[in-house]
Amino acid sequence: MFEEAQYFAPVAAQEDGSVVVELAASHPGFADQVYRARRNAIAALALGYRPGTPIPAAEYTEQEHEVWAMVSRELAIKHAKYATAEYLDGVARLGLPAERIPQLEEVSGLLEPLTGFRYLPAAGLVPLRDFYGVLADGFFHSTQYIRHHSVPFYTPEPDVVHEVIGHANALASDRYAALYRLAGQAARRVEGEEALEFVSKVFWFTLEFGVMREQGELRAYGAGILSSYGEIEEFRGMDIRPLELAAMGTTHYDITKYQDVLFAAESLEHLEDVVGGFWATCDDDSIARLMASAV
Repeated sequence: MFEEAQYFAPVAAQEDGSVVVELAASHPGFADQVYRARRNAIAALALGYRPGTPIPAAEYTEQEHEVWAMVSRELAIKHAKYATAEYLDGVARLGLPAERIPQLEEVSGLLEPLTGFRYLPAAGLVPLRDFYGVLADGFFHSTQYIRHHSVPFYTPEPDVVHEVIGHANALASDRYAALYRLAGQAARRVEGEEALEFVSKVFWFTLEFGVMREQGELRAYGAGILSSYGEIEEFRGMDIRPLELAAMGTTHYDITKYQDVLFAAESLEHLEDVVGGFWATCDDDSIARLMASAV
């Protein structure tokens, strides 16, 4: 569950060269000056990054490593029960450290030999076309900060738990990684903003909040579900709808609460055929027809 903070926590470079992340008053770390200083310092690392160079290392505290270890341990238990087999295979292939936060450069080093993906550091919100477009080249934008220690099982914005436990494990799968690349190619191919938003909504309802029928039960493969301690326990009780492109691309979602409408693939092959096929061939005209059919 990601609140509007992910969109309204702007990162600004000051005249003196410092970097400030503006947290909403409702953010768990708003009144914690130590945490805010950490957020500013980590955002500065991303702003100072130059493509083609190693990702600057974030010097995490013991407390931050403890948050990662606690969340990682609890999510692993839930993944065994609720995650798809393909995602669990990705977990085994990637072998993320469970007791400490891995550096993004380290995650890239684990991923690249498997599926060719590497991470790019992000200070905050990345524009849609930039975020999705680089997926075509095997890059994934990621934040480096971790949620506030007072609420280890909650984050109002995508943190390194979501970006790495949620997405990197999926990116370690050849088949899921291929879908990420197709989404990136689609984002680059379309020209209009409405078409780009349609592509991004299909991504939201699949690679972020996708569910799939597997061996007679509903399992999750979306990173948003699989990185959320609470949402992973609730998704089977939501409004589960068929995997329909027109519906996914035009359905409004509220990021401030659990996703109450989800679209289920009947299998990984079904997901690849419907969504992968769409991303591989879509353009502004085909998306306009899909949008018209949903009216």
